[in-house]
Amino acid sequence: MAHRIISQIVITGSRVLGRAFAEAYRQASASQKYAAAAGKGSTGNTFTSSGLTLDEACKILNVPPPKGGETNMEQVMEMFKRLFDQNDPKKGGSFYLQSKILRARERIELE
Repeated sequence: MAHRIISQIVITGSRVLGRAFAEAYRQASASQKYAAAAGKGSTGNTFTSSGLTLDEACKILNVPPPKGGETNMEQVMEMFKRLFDQNDPKKGGSFYLQSKILRARERIELE
């Protein structure tokens, strides 16, 4: 009698796990296809490690976007230093904002 109960538990558990893994695989596959399709439509204006576009970086640092590939790096560095110092966690600022400001400067420097 006990072996019958144990075998039913094992069989039922196997079915549940099998269905869960199959569903997880379907979701992962669909997600991967969606991500690949979304990646094809990008403009190439995204900095992959930070996920910032050039426009976003310029808005964060409050500087005009570069025109003709020319960027006023003095203005970028001035705004970077000011905003970075204002958001110092030791002065009650935000480490998250400091990180965003740093990534914005790095993104603009790539241009």
